[in-house]
Amino acid sequence: MDPFDGVLPFGERPALLLVDLMRAYFEPGAALYVGSRDCLRSAARLLSAARRAAIPVLHTRVAHEPGGLDGGLFYRKATPLRSLHGPLGALMPEVAPSDGEIVVVKQYASAFFGTALAATLTALRVDTLVITGVSTSGCVRASAVDAVQHGFVPIVVRQAVGDRSPGPHEAALYDIQAKYGEVWQEQAVLDRLGRPAS
Repeated sequence: MDPFDGVLPFGERPALLLVDLMRAYFEPGAALYVGSRDCLRSAARLLSAARRAAIPVLHTRVAHEPGGLDGGLFYRKATPLRSLHGPLGALMPEVAPSDGEIVVVKQYASAFFGTALAATLTALRVDTLVITGVSTSGCVRASAVDAVQHGFVPIVVRQAVGDRSPGPHEAALYDIQAKYGEVWQEQAVLDRLGRPAS
């Protein structure tokens, strides 16, 4: 029997978070390249469904001042972050923000750390955060952990997150499901978003 058998319910007021879907992760040869566009395609389908359902949509991207002082030790340690200056830091056109969709600019792994994301979600009365993006073992995992710590149910969509290697990807999903949130299949989330609000 698995001792980590708790379940967090998908709430009534979800929002969609698209984490760092920037060109650096989808450009062959880039240091952060995840090797496939599968998670991007999945995130784009979820984005379309969220827009049809009229639920809040929030995007994140990473940006630092020249020299990276605002990124502190994270910027010094994770040297590929330096490649996000310029074209590689642009959000992918498949998931480009529409008018009225918030873009959270962050300097660290979590979408919550040093940003107004928690306050924004609270103001929107969100109870559930559907999470997509990259990378699973980095910014997605950090954002899921912080989501539950701020009182939002994290629903990480398996097909809509990606990483540079399958080992860290699967380990992060295992850990999120065990301790921090829920890992759902894309179709299950699409079905949920397609339901009328109760």
